[in-house]
Amino acid sequence: MKVGSVKLNSIGKSVGRPFGMALSATAIVALTLTACGSDNNSGAASPAAAGDAAASAECGGKNGVTAEGSTAQQNAIAEFNKAWGQACPGKNLSYNPTGSGAGREQFIAKQVDFAGSDSALSGDQITAAAERCGGNPAWNLPVVFGPSAMAHNLEGVDKLVVYGDVLAKMFQGQVTKWNDPAIAALNPGVNLPDADVKPIYRSDSSGTTDNFQKYLAAAAPQAWTKGAGSEFNGGAGEGAQKSAGVVQAVQATPGAIGYVEKGFAEQAGLPFAQVDTGSGAVELTDESAGKAIDAATFAGEGEDLVLTLDALYASTEEGAYPLVQATYEIVCSKGYDADTASAVKSFLTVAADQGQANLSPAGYVPLPDTFKERLVTSINAIS
Repeated sequence: MKVGSVKLNSIGKSVGRPFGMALSATAIVALTLTACGSDNNSGAASPAAAGDAAASAECGGKNGVTAEGSTAQQNAIAEFNKAWGQACPGKNLSYNPTGSGAGREQFIAKQVDFAGSDSALSGDQITAAAERCGGNPAWNLPVVFGPSAMAHNLEGVDKLVVYGDVLAKMFQGQVTKWNDPAIAALNPGVNLPDADVKPIYRSDSSGTTDNFQKYLAAAAPQAWTKGAGSEFNGGAGEGAQKSAGVVQAVQATPGAIGYVEKGFAEQAGLPFAQVDTGSGAVELTDESAGKAIDAATFAGEGEDLVLTLDALYASTEEGAYPLVQATYEIVCSKGYDADTASAVKSFLTVAADQGQANLSPAGYVPLPDTFKERLVTSINAIS
């Protein structure tokens, strides 16, 4: 791993009508040892293992920590919280999955201890977050990588291949039929229906939307003319609130296609497309997502670990799945009271270590060990 331009060695505004309100924007999700995004407890530590973890974890500070934001990392947070409770009995994080934009706003407003976001702070938010942190910079700390799936509802089509140019045109309303020649050329021998393409996008402020639009801008710069950002700019389709809302909308809409985190699509039993990057169709797997992560770089050399993913999104490397996003915890570098600083550091330390163990079954790509080293250095520097 290089520092600076660092190579990882391996791993609001809505257009159309909103669809689905599967997760209330005001509902607090209290993530406890037994109440988490997945009911899979196969990774639970034995009493001895939990004792070993407790011996190596710093468990100081307050027992209750609050956070808000990304729905993409919701199930990862559940695994982190489970591991934290095992390593530090009595500790618990209450996480409100309202979307990345809302999480950043609530962190800046001092309503939560940290934010979960699939996009790093930018623009005026950097200054506002520093004010919230008592004049100290806020840091963006990526704790997990999450691949996004192009989930679809296309009867009779078991294997679908798409690529950046076609996706850009779908979500701008320029490719409107599933048997369009551009789609047919990618799917020889597949009986594509003469049915409307119905894009589903996030209607709330979403880091997943930001990353999806960044992917389109990098992979299909001639076709995607709408830029990036946490609000969907494409102008076609129907909006759905949060990741669960996208899943619900795709399930309920024949001809639908939507971008959503792999774990949510898998839990719902939704099929998702392979993506052709110019070197052949690539299936979304842990291996193909991990191969793409090799192209990620750090934007700088300090403790603020913002990643540059342009090369990842534009990658044409054979076998690399390009729709992968880093998901951040946004924290104060300094400015917390002592109890909060200790508890936030404790949670993040466990998240970067024991919390990575069960991420793959939840649809995420665990951090490579070389990347963990720099992340832990940043966590230890919080005060």
